[in-house]
Amino acid sequence: MRAPLLLYPLLLLLLVTSSYSWKKEEFRNCDQTPFCKRARSRKPGSCNLRVADVSISDGDLIAKLVPKEENPESEQPNKPLVLTLSVYQDGVMRVKIDEDQNLNPAKKRFEVPEVIEEDFLNTKLWLTRVKEEQIDGDSSFSSVFYLSDGYEGVLRHDRFEVFARESGSGKRVLSINSNGLFDFEQLREKKEGDDWEEKFRSHTDTRPYGPQSISFDVSFYGADFVYGIPEHATSFTLKPTKGPNVEEYSEPYRLFNLDVFEYLHESPFGLYGSIPFMISHGKARGSSGFFWLNAAEMQIDVLGSGWNSNESSKIMLPSDKHRIDTLWMSESGVVDTFFFIGPGPKDVVRQYTSVTGRPSMPQLFATAYHQCRWNYRDEEDVYNVDSKFDEHDIPYDVLWLDIEHTDGKKYFTWDRVLFPNPEEMQKKLAAKGRHMVTIVDPHIKRDESYHIHKEASEKGYYVKDATGKDYDGWCWPGSSSYTDLLNPEIRSWWSDKFSLDSYVGSTKYLYIWNDMNEPSVFNGPEVTMPRDALHHGGVEHRELHNSYGYYFHMATSDGLLKRGDGKDRPFVLARAFFAGSQRYGAIWTGDNTAEWEHLRVSVPMVLTLSISGIVFSGADVGGFFGNPDTELLVRWYQVGAYYPFFRGHAHHDTKRREPWLFGERNTQLMREAIHVRYMYLPYFYTLFREANSSGTPVARPLWMEFPGDENSFSNDEAFMVGNGLLVQGVYTEKAKHVSVYLPGEESWYDLRSASAYKGGHTHKYEVSEDSIPSFQRAGTIIPRKDRLRRSSTQMENDPYTLVIALNSSKAAEGELYIDDGKSYEFKQGAFIHRRFTFSNGKLISSNAAPSTAGSYTFSSECTVERIILLGLSPGAKTAVIEPGNKKVEIELGPLFIQGNRGSVPTIRKPNVPITNDWSIQIL
Repeated sequence: MRAPLLLYPLLLLLLVTSSYSWKKEEFRNCDQTPFCKRARSRKPGSCNLRVADVSISDGDLIAKLVPKEENPESEQPNKPLVLTLSVYQDGVMRVKIDEDQNLNPAKKRFEVPEVIEEDFLNTKLWLTRVKEEQIDGDSSFSSVFYLSDGYEGVLRHDRFEVFARESGSGKRVLSINSNGLFDFEQLREKKEGDDWEEKFRSHTDTRPYGPQSISFDVSFYGADFVYGIPEHATSFTLKPTKGPNVEEYSEPYRLFNLDVFEYLHESPFGLYGSIPFMISHGKARGSSGFFWLNAAEMQIDVLGSGWNSNESSKIMLPSDKHRIDTLWMSESGVVDTFFFIGPGPKDVVRQYTSVTGRPSMPQLFATAYHQCRWNYRDEEDVYNVDSKFDEHDIPYDVLWLDIEHTDGKKYFTWDRVLFPNPEEMQKKLAAKGRHMVTIVDPHIKRDESYHIHKEASEKGYYVKDATGKDYDGWCWPGSSSYTDLLNPEIRSWWSDKFSLDSYVGSTKYLYIWNDMNEPSVFNGPEVTMPRDALHHGGVEHRELHNSYGYYFHMATSDGLLKRGDGKDRPFVLARAFFAGSQRYGAIWTGDNTAEWEHLRVSVPMVLTLSISGIVFSGADVGGFFGNPDTELLVRWYQVGAYYPFFRGHAHHDTKRREPWLFGERNTQLMREAIHVRYMYLPYFYTLFREANSSGTPVARPLWMEFPGDENSFSNDEAFMVGNGLLVQGVYTEKAKHVSVYLPGEESWYDLRSASAYKGGHTHKYEVSEDSIPSFQRAGTIIPRKDRLRRSSTQMENDPYTLVIALNSSKAAEGELYIDDGKSYEFKQGAFIHRRFTFSNGKLISSNAAPSTAGSYTFSSECTVERIILLGLSPGAKTAVIEPGNKKVEIELGPLFIQGNRGSVPTIRKPNVPITNDWSIQIL
């Protein structure tokens, strides 16, 4: 045994080095992916299906899709497909297409479980009648049915097509198969001579069920751009991938969860997570959305203008510069698609998250700053980093430990030489209101002395290889196996491992980080699990690959929920994700690099996640790989302070980069950036509650707030935080000026100087090292906490500042949400929700909580200590507070206490209770 033990570190190093170096040839492109190559080669109008046997059953429209003409030479079965069409409240239409189970297909195709919310299913509108109508001069009739007020759904019979349209004008919104590209490879019996194996590099995929891919075109009408389908390191707008003059992106956008080392920016290559959700937006119509619930590998083409102009086909849609055609291709699964008719962008995200779940409400500490590194060496290192934050007056809330804290890469363990007293360590951090996060990855070390492996092996809880044996792959511990978390029983078993009794050395102050959950397998094809590996119920890995990390995230979150008896909100950060991951925690953009372009691309990546339901996301500040120059690091902190998830992180081969290691001036700049985040925590927390209620993201593209402003449609260098703040990063070295577009017709107030800038214009903005361009929108009121503490927990009882930015009507409004920051009692009414309105010279605080909020209550002794009035007409000297008829002075004060910047009209110490109704009249 001695030789293998000596070779093990070298072998693991070679595997890691090989898989963790970007080499294009190690990953498949479309031409090397047979289902993608076949789908891309099909001509418009090649679909040979028509609709037959239309009926209504259990409130659904049911029909058969049958060939218009038999093709005896085709290898594909000519069996009918079953189409089920359902309508739900709030303008959602679902279209399912599958093989007819009564005809005994070779196996049941996989349908992704536990993604769709049960509450959504209860909103089904039962169809009772369908009217027949001839569409566009068809000789046959089409089925037309109610979708929502002002909209209808249409099932076209011959040629087969499904679309949503405005009921009055007949204008289309969304459609499937308008270009006749629908294709469904039915399962068939293997015949002698059939060779279904696929080879890529040294790996062979046995493909025991043969070709089973699905592809179809989706058209978005009234659209100028399409967005979504994360995760890619690309521009926010999805660029054409096929058509005349397409050069930059000639590959489709790939959705296949992969562990990609030092990923390239500006590439359609798939990264760590996959959400097959696309949203369109245009000035002509607004927004619509499309979602395909399918966890197999997917490739999506955005078809450029004129993509079919040279095709000789049976069908040709008339040219429409405001229609965007797309081609969706998947290796397996079923058609289970959702149409979201909008018409506004916030409507679409509300509709989408009604299907896949609203984002979870995070604990307050999780919305603050996190400090991470691979790895903090030992307890002494942890205590030193913690004390240095205090010494340099820099707040933080969470300290993270990577894989080296474990005993030999065995999760739920501690290296007791380096971390002899983990519980005491966590409690010392908690005494300052701080928390700790440790990493728990899905690969389980195959070591008979490791209790997790022994139990999983004995119970048969591992994913199997194609021969039925426990799958054995390589990851950080070396030889590893992977729990089969598709199985609810195994998820429950896994979640029990997070109990305080089971996870020895953990405390209630410890939370969890899921990395490598794509799943990453260093010696696997494309650094992941083989597609023919087997899961619960005989499901092949190819069918669920993109959801593996989702189930791992789910089980981990459930574990923390169990640990706290259902009372403590979990915090779990994951790298891999799927539709619905927003219900279980935060996501980060993976292993980025310390380069200016990676800072630049982090903004569209976060925005894409945000509009796809993942509202709690961010990028590693400073870049995971490499050593950022000091200016880049400072600029990254200045942008990162506005990410929904704010964490500094670095690879173990990089130089240490805690904020105090770059000289006093740079320490000051990073301190101020982190202070900005803590100052705005009340605003961020209010936005997270809005996301939890409606799906509206925290970080928003400009067009989400200004849907009619065409100049904002392709802008992804700036973003909104809520409806009130606009942030523009600085993405180049030694920049003296940046161009900042400020949308809308109202003014914007510079957060550095309080100067007003006109909306609807691009401004040449002079930048300095101490901040990035950031503005408050006229007409908004934003809550802050200006007294800075060691952590967010210690700010709980501090007073508030309200910043009122008046618009041209001298009016503004805003909200503040407060709860205990940690429990679920807010669901029973234990919260404070205030609405602030300013008009006619009067500020009014009123209760915004619904009367049906619940029986629990929450109280706060906090008051408002400062009210800042941006845009107030000169001359006002006093104000009167009611009740009490108390007079207060209006005087000039700083916009920010730290840095003493700006000089703005301020009401100091009005001391009105944050929980009460009151008014302040300017005299």
